[in-house]
Amino acid sequence: MDWQPLDFEKPIFELERRLQDLKDHSDKHDVDLESAIKELETKLRETRRKIYGNLTAWQRVQIARHTQRPFALDYIERCFTNWVELHGDRRFADDRAMPCGLAMLGGQRCLVITHQKGRNTKENVMRNFGCAHPEGYRKALRLMRLGEKFRMPVISLIDTPGAFPGIGSEERHISESIAVNLREMMRLRVPVVAAVIGEGGSGGALGIGVADHVLILENAYYSVISPEACSAILWRDRRHAAEAAEALKLTAQDLLKLEIVDEIIPEPEGGAHRDYESVAENVGSVLRRVLRQLSQVPIAELLEKRYQKFRRLGVFTESKGAGASAGS
Repeated sequence: MDWQPLDFEKPIFELERRLQDLKDHSDKHDVDLESAIKELETKLRETRRKIYGNLTAWQRVQIARHTQRPFALDYIERCFTNWVELHGDRRFADDRAMPCGLAMLGGQRCLVITHQKGRNTKENVMRNFGCAHPEGYRKALRLMRLGEKFRMPVISLIDTPGAFPGIGSEERHISESIAVNLREMMRLRVPVVAAVIGEGGSGGALGIGVADHVLILENAYYSVISPEACSAILWRDRRHAAEAAEALKLTAQDLLKLEIVDEIIPEPEGGAHRDYESVAENVGSVLRRVLRQLSQVPIAELLEKRYQKFRRLGVFTESKGAGASAGS
């Protein structure tokens, strides 16, 4: 797969192109260019370290949205075995934006819930750009209850800009379907693990994100609103998306500090799209470890911890202004 650089990655792309040209020229013409190659390799390492070591929130959002980034089914192919997709919510339709099914993670049978995007126009139309309808969330809940019945842990792979906001979605009660999922996931009597692998947008992400352990990839984001929408509301202009991204504290690093997520899964330098196998190995390893840990916790204790975990979110203290009286 050819690498498609983002705007801020173009200096790296240019150095890599020049380095490859030097190597090709050296091989083709049998010329010793070792010193020039080493010098360029050093410069490339320094440039990578400088750029990837100081990523802004907006740059991480761009990486999370990269069209070459591995999607949910890429992780299922590499981390799981015996994948069997299950279809339909038994009420309206099957939502192709949310492939769900049974799979083996190591020696553990799991119920896997996902969001899935497309890489081209045809795939994106089929997957609705990863934006699920109400039937997607109802299908997910039907299968989570199936997992609970057969004592299978639930794994959610989150990657969506948000639930689909169209007329049909509203007519079939998208808000209600997400709200029911929040309630029912809170009391599922099996271990639940959620991993944000790309975009974690609004209620669309949270609708399958109530879990005992919430993971996030290093360059993924998780937010109540997209930076562009936030910018349009606060500045009446989408051009302030970069400022909005900083203010929203949506990066994995910020979310870990705020205790919204429990653990960050490292990505290869430059993002998950640079090395599918490496990031899939990281994801699979962390999922197996977390499931082993959760399976040792009694269900009653697991449910109480899950409840308390989400009750703590959004807690804040309000300080009194300098001129406020003690009784105000």
